Amino acid sequence: MLREVFESGRPLTYIRSAEEQRVGNVLREAGRGLAGLASVPVFTWSLTSGMHGDKDAAQSGTSDPRAALEFIAAHKGAAIFHLKDFHEPLRDSAEIRRRLRDIHESCLDQLKFIVITSPVRFIPEELERSILYLDLKPPDLVELVAFLREETKRVAPRAALNDALLHQFAVALQGLTLDEARHAVRRALSGGRELGPESLPVLLEEKRLLINRSGVIECITTGTTLGEVGGLENLKKWLIERRKLFQMRDSVDSEIVPKGVLIMGIPGCGKSLSVKAVASSFELPLYRVDMVEVFSGRHGKPEGAFVEACRMMEDMAPAVLWFDEIEMGITAASSGEQGRIFAFFLTWMQEKTRGLFVAATANRIDLLPAEMIRKGRFDEVFFVDLPLEEEQVEIFKIHLSQRGVDLSKFDLSLMTQFTSGWAGAEIEQCVVSALTKARLEDRELTQQDLVNVAMKIVPLSRTMKEQINQIRSWAHERAVRASPRVAGR
Repeated sequence: MLREVFESGRPLTYIRSAEEQRVGNVLREAGRGLAGLASVPVFTWSLTSGMHGDKDAAQSGTSDPRAALEFIAAHKGAAIFHLKDFHEPLRDSAEIRRRLRDIHESCLDQLKFIVITSPVRFIPEELERSILYLDLKPPDLVELVAFLREETKRVAPRAALNDALLHQFAVALQGLTLDEARHAVRRALSGGRELGPESLPVLLEEKRLLINRSGVIECITTGTTLGEVGGLENLKKWLIERRKLFQMRDSVDSEIVPKGVLIMGIPGCGKSLSVKAVASSFELPLYRVDMVEVFSGRHGKPEGAFVEACRMMEDMAPAVLWFDEIEMGITAASSGEQGRIFAFFLTWMQEKTRGLFVAATANRIDLLPAEMIRKGRFDEVFFVDLPLEEEQVEIFKIHLSQRGVDLSKFDLSLMTQFTSGWAGAEIEQCVVSALTKARLEDRELTQQDLVNVAMKIVPLSRTMKEQINQIRSWAHERAVRASPRVAGR
């Protein structure tokens, strides 16, 4: 890309990136063979070290931004000038802005190229039409594999890493900078450990820590398989079918690559659990956007924080991105931050990278605008209702088995006499409460313990009957049931 920019004759480029070393390598690569020259020299400037060539000492008196610009103006012959964090002089000085415009004119057709780099974007209005802005994306898989091959040769020369394992490592580190990837590899080697297949969890843990520092995105590491989700057979079947298409995303038309799923319904019936199962089924990492943090103001303006989170997740692809209780943060407000976030989200869902699968959950479905649920935004909209009787039995079995209880001692079909209208979360709480009582009395759990607890639980479907009926009525014609239909439901 940069080589094409230079060949087009543009003398002024602004690259937003914190990877100064990587940018330097890219500039040197772009300068090789440019305009028939073996290589175009690269000069680097910073406020602390001044202007210097790759193998030369800093030029005396060039630490001052104006002096650096005069050095560029006086230089004879082709050159690339890498100015680090030059956005600050541009922000502070009208004189610097004016002089850079002068030099822009003088560098035209002279094979002299100025490249400003900074972790933040700041382009003065006076320079907007003269400067080309680029975002340096995190390294792709090809670059990461090459980096890992060189890094492991240097720090772990005895490691037996084949191409398949290097590719696995690269996928695990995707979305990180090369410096962050380097720290992850060295962490995997800490304590005298060898680099091999067992290093993958360490690399993923380092990535999780780096992602969580954003404060807006959380890496979810508690995996859930489809087998741990009771019932919801229609949803499970759909996920299994779409998993194959998603895994073929690079070889099929983009129109049929799954984009995402919206799971709405009654609280406590497994929506969040289903999202975790999506990530496990697709064999992808799961990240959750915290809309409370987005609107907290601790990470800048909500609109900017949300856009940055979505862009960041595209760099992390392939992955599953979870928007929990999406109706509380993304609404079709006519104006203000929420309205702009909603407008961005609709466009982004249409255009995002094909390796990012969006899973959203919602309780207050009446707050969801029609634009959100129409076909094309999400591949499907599922409604999760209260579990059927056979699903209740399955949920009991799952929670008892997870806690090491011998199922052969229970006739769980009898429990459905007491659990009419129960949500999955209420069944789980019944198991936990009964098991707690049995452990306190230092004995094994019995079915009577479950019955005693069940008789005391007042389900949500009774305390919030009107609201649940409203949810069901709304979803009847607007969503696909996650569970098979039965008479009267």
